[in-house]
Amino acid sequence: MKLDATAAKNSFKYTWLLSRIYPYIKPYWFRILLGFAIAIPLGLLDGVTAFALKPYMDYVVGGKNFEFVFLGYNFSITSLQMSFLLPVGVVLFAGLQGVLRYLNDYFSAWTSSHITNDVKIDLFHRLIYMHPQFFDENSSGIIISRYMGDPQTASAGIVENIKIITTSLCGALGLIAVMLYSSWRLAFIGILVLCIAFLPVALIRKRIKEASNKNMVIGGNITTNINETYNGNKVMAAYELQERQEKYFRKQIWDSYNIGMSLLKRTAWMSPMMYLIASFGIAIVLGYGTYLINSGQMTAGSFAAFVTSLLLLYKPVKTLGNTLTGIQGIFVAMGRVFELFDLAPEIKESENPKVLAGFQDGIEFSNVNFEYIEGHPVLFNFNLTVKRNETLAIVGNSGGGKSTLVNLIPRFYDIKSGSIKIDNIDIREFFLSSLRQNISMVFQDNFLYSGTIKENIMMGNFDATDEELNMAIRSAHLEEMIQELPQGLDTLLGERGLTLSGGQRQRVAIARAMLRNAPIVILDEATSALDNESEAIVQKAMDNLMKNRTVFIIAHRLSTIKNADRIAVINEGRLVELGTHEELMNIPDGAYRSLYEMQFKRQELKV
Repeated sequence: MKLDATAAKNSFKYTWLLSRIYPYIKPYWFRILLGFAIAIPLGLLDGVTAFALKPYMDYVVGGKNFEFVFLGYNFSITSLQMSFLLPVGVVLFAGLQGVLRYLNDYFSAWTSSHITNDVKIDLFHRLIYMHPQFFDENSSGIIISRYMGDPQTASAGIVENIKIITTSLCGALGLIAVMLYSSWRLAFIGILVLCIAFLPVALIRKRIKEASNKNMVIGGNITTNINETYNGNKVMAAYELQERQEKYFRKQIWDSYNIGMSLLKRTAWMSPMMYLIASFGIAIVLGYGTYLINSGQMTAGSFAAFVTSLLLLYKPVKTLGNTLTGIQGIFVAMGRVFELFDLAPEIKESENPKVLAGFQDGIEFSNVNFEYIEGHPVLFNFNLTVKRNETLAIVGNSGGGKSTLVNLIPRFYDIKSGSIKIDNIDIREFFLSSLRQNISMVFQDNFLYSGTIKENIMMGNFDATDEELNMAIRSAHLEEMIQELPQGLDTLLGERGLTLSGGQRQRVAIARAMLRNAPIVILDEATSALDNESEAIVQKAMDNLMKNRTVFIIAHRLSTIKNADRIAVINEGRLVELGTHEELMNIPDGAYRSLYEMQFKRQELKV
């Protein structure tokens, strides 16, 4: 499945999205609820300042005493005392609000981080078990963007934005309460106008979804470009491709800019429009409020508290509008995340898998057909039997299906039809882990992970003893190289092991394969990229690896091919010849003989 073709189809199904994210929220319910419990008074306290204006205007400015009855006792507060108490009260409430805001931010960040980490870990777990064709079809940038970027946007933003919505909504409710207390008539007008100002938010959902999808795809392409620039830096320098890479990068950056500006043109009018509508409301309130004061239906203090509340109300309403606009982008990211969760690896275990504990007979390819892309076959009706402890060399034209054939044995891909059997049992009936534990592979370009040389070798068998490790090192002819390194086996490798030469990387990979001690060995052009001196050393290591094992070897080295028990010639996805070197050379105009005379004879003459 191509990830850049996804469209977050479920990004408007809010109930469905929340039901999918709920299992990640559930473990942190207490802290989330505690955060919301703090957000409620935090928002309500916004109305304290506005509410304080009423007694300030009526009693302090008006010079009247504030008299009230409490528990049957009469109390009186002078205007001078009130002028001191009200500011102190406002400061105390501000301090309380500051403490609540800190706690709210802390709980929000804590829960968001835990939810985001849980989602990322689960997604990464699914990613590492995806089939190789998934990685063939999707660039590194798209995968990084989808598996790391989208979860960050989705899960981290959802709690934070719900917290903002809760705080803003409670703030709005607190201010509305002050407005209602001051004058229900004016409150009706103010709330009606703000509701009208809030409507534009609902009009741009689909535009946000479309722009978010496009931007996320471009972000993945930018990451791919940077990865290719890094990994292909020598090719870029050798062929002077800097201008090409910069052209791609420039285009991607400006495409992202254009999408962002296109969305901005469609959304930026919301804020001034809301402000304009709110201004009309304030103008109406001022006019009607003046009438109520002059007619004695409202005090100046109540009017001041009302107007202040109305002005303060614009901020939480605007925040609500912006947050709901932003949360649609979060729902788009969330929809994309759960598309990833719904992806299923094409390589699946059988219903009742078996354990492969070594094999006694052989491996049989029976009427195997395979294609990477539907309608474009790579292997045609392929039949071959390889006996236990037999070495089979595989030769043929480039792109003829040699690597495909050996990649089918560990089930990197599944065949379209036919069967591949080990000891007369279809490999699809084995546990994947059990099947692959019986196979050691050495590739043309072996990947070494960041870490030490020892860690990379031990990946073949983490339970290996020091004696087994040392034996693998000796068999792979790594002793001299390791002794020359200042930290020996504990020498840290750079990314992809690029601090080692090609031959050294191959020998580390061979040591890793030897430590696995698997009965089946696959060597996929393991020496084709090496110079003669490195190739000779690696070949000795490979000879040790091949002893007493069933070996499939794709090679270009004449001695390796001639020493194989049999040679399979594959051209255009078909097995065209099979036999020993002598048998195949005796076929007039045979495919192997032609290949030998074109390619291998020159090696023999050099020798």
